[in-house]
Amino acid sequence: MFNFTFHNPTRIHFGKGQISAISPEIPAKAKVLLTYGGGSIRQNGVFEQALRALKGHTVLEFGGIEPNPEFETLMEAVRFARKEKVDFLLAAGGGSVLDGTKYIAAAIPFKGDPWDICRKGAQVKRAIPLGTILTLPATGSESNPFAVISRAETSEKLAFSSDHCYPKFAVLDPETTFSLPARQVANGVVDAFVHTMEQYLTYPANAPLQDRFAESILQTLIEVGPKTLAAPSDYDLRATFVWSATMALNGLIGAGVPQDWATHMIGHELTALYGIDHARTLAVVLPHLLRVRKEQKREKLLQFASRVWGVQKGEDGERIEKAIRKMEKFFESLGVPTRLSAHPGVESDTPAIVASRLKSRGFTKLGERQDVTPPVVERTLALSLAAA
Repeated sequence: MFNFTFHNPTRIHFGKGQISAISPEIPAKAKVLLTYGGGSIRQNGVFEQALRALKGHTVLEFGGIEPNPEFETLMEAVRFARKEKVDFLLAAGGGSVLDGTKYIAAAIPFKGDPWDICRKGAQVKRAIPLGTILTLPATGSESNPFAVISRAETSEKLAFSSDHCYPKFAVLDPETTFSLPARQVANGVVDAFVHTMEQYLTYPANAPLQDRFAESILQTLIEVGPKTLAAPSDYDLRATFVWSATMALNGLIGAGVPQDWATHMIGHELTALYGIDHARTLAVVLPHLLRVRKEQKREKLLQFASRVWGVQKGEDGERIEKAIRKMEKFFESLGVPTRLSAHPGVESDTPAIVASRLKSRGFTKLGERQDVTPPVVERTLALSLAAA
């Protein structure tokens, strides 16, 4: 196990009606900017509950944050918040709203070009404090310091991280997710699954507890994912899914172990190029990247096959392929394709284009062993594109 420092400062308020718990979390004299997406929070009761909890505070609003939050939209919010001297941000929505609000929080006091936070990894020295009300379980953004921001002007989708952007609190009320479209629920299950895999399926690091934590999240998602999709108003099923997605990326299972994240880096380029849902890019990349790197990941792939899928008989290669196919069948059972060729508009030269884009940004050595090079990216996407 590697040395690590684990600290997650986000206070979680989990369960029915917990939006009411946010009032004492926000300073009484704070001017609050409530951020959200397309306005679904007005239909699912979140907006009304939030305003009730914020009674006595000065509350301003900024809506319209897109899926794959767009730089220009977020900068409108930054300019508005600066003008109004906002003291606190409250993000109500899914991962895109939460990620976008983290960027707003970092950009408001930033000196210089705020895009440098993503493009150049510029240090975030401080940020406006923020809290979150989660309405779409998937990214784990409600209790981590990470965010991914898009910029249509340059066809970029880039990530940043800062400890200053940890939410002060997060509300996870499963009932606020009941009205989600099936596609978004399915995407959320896949997103949480792949988050777990990026931290788990690398190489052995003598971290058996982290492995068991990760395997329990994977097995729980396999069990509960199809059920919560079929019964969206079942509180217990949805509560289990919501908590699984949070635990997948709050830092716990990644403490002291190697991490991959090549699937995400490749997937971000596919979203930037074609607008494919983030989770769906992960589903078309991960299985084929595992096939390409099966020798480098052999030990953990065999562990994954045995412990997660119960595949214990046969030659090593056969067991590995069977486990990957079971994972693909799981994704597809949720309605999420595992072939790039299933997405219309994807060109035959996409593998080379994605590899070139990553290379132009200096991302030439990805993965836990830094061996996912441009040729590996091309081979992976070629497999995904050719697969029937």
